[in-house]
Amino acid sequence: MVRRKGVLDTVITGAGVRTSHWQVVNALGKAIIAGEFPVGTTLPGDAELEARFEVSRTVLREAMKTLAAKGLVVPRARIGTRVTPKSQWNLFDGDILTWHFAVGVDENFLLHLSEIRLGFEPHAAALAARHASEADIIQMMHLAVAMGDPSHTPETMAIADLRFHLSVMEASRNPFMRTVGSLIEAALAGVFELSSPATADIRITDVSSSHIRIVEEIRRRDEDGARRAMENVILVGRNRILGARPATTPGGNGDSDASPVRAG
Repeated sequence: MVRRKGVLDTVITGAGVRTSHWQVVNALGKAIIAGEFPVGTTLPGDAELEARFEVSRTVLREAMKTLAAKGLVVPRARIGTRVTPKSQWNLFDGDILTWHFAVGVDENFLLHLSEIRLGFEPHAAALAARHASEADIIQMMHLAVAMGDPSHTPETMAIADLRFHLSVMEASRNPFMRTVGSLIEAALAGVFELSSPATADIRITDVSSSHIRIVEEIRRRDEDGARRAMENVILVGRNRILGARPATTPGGNGDSDASPVRAG
C-alpha cells in the first residue's frame, strides 16, 4: 500500500513542501494555532502579507483559500480575513494536526486523540475480521511481525507501526475509515515525540506480539476478539501517554502502544 507523507513524516524529518503557496499556508497556519493571531482577530492586510512573504497577490489569495477550506479563517467583505473559533477548525486535517505538533501539544490533546482512536480503530478491526481477504491478512501479519525486528530505530519503528494500523483500516473495506489516517498518524507522532529513555527497557517483541494478536483474531473472523485486541493496543498507548515524562532528546517508537526503540 502506498502511503502519502503526512504528520508522522513531518515530525520525524522536519521536512515540508517548499512552494511559495505552502510557505504562506504553513507560516500562517502555525501562527494561528500558536495564538499569534487569536480567535476573532483579523489577519494583516494583503499588502503587508505580500511584503512579509515576498509573494504575489495571486499566491496570497490562494493561500487564504486553503486556510479557509481548513476552517481556520473566514473572509469578511470590507473587514478582512478573520480567525475563526477553534470549534470550526478541521482537526481531521493533516496539516492542522502537524501545526499543533509544531507549536507544542499537551497531554490532553494526545488523550483526546487516543479517545478518537478508540472510537474508530477497534471497529475497523472488527470490520477487517468480516471483510479482509487472505492477501490482506498475510500483509497485516507481515507488518505485525516486522514490528519485532530488533534492528529498528525510533524512526523505522514509527513507520512500521503506522503501516500496520493503516493496513487494518484499509482491510475494513470502509472508505470512511481510510479518511481518519491523519488522526492515527498524529497519535503515533505524539508518542514518538513524548517517548522517554526511561521506558526503553520495554521489549519491542511485546509490541509485535500485541499486534500479531489483532491479526490472529482477524484471521479467525472473530469480530469481538479483533475489537478487544485493538482496544488493548490503544489503551496501553494511552497509559504510556499518562506516564510519559519529557525527554531531553527526541526518540521513541511512533505508536501509542509501541515501546521506544533507540538508535544505537
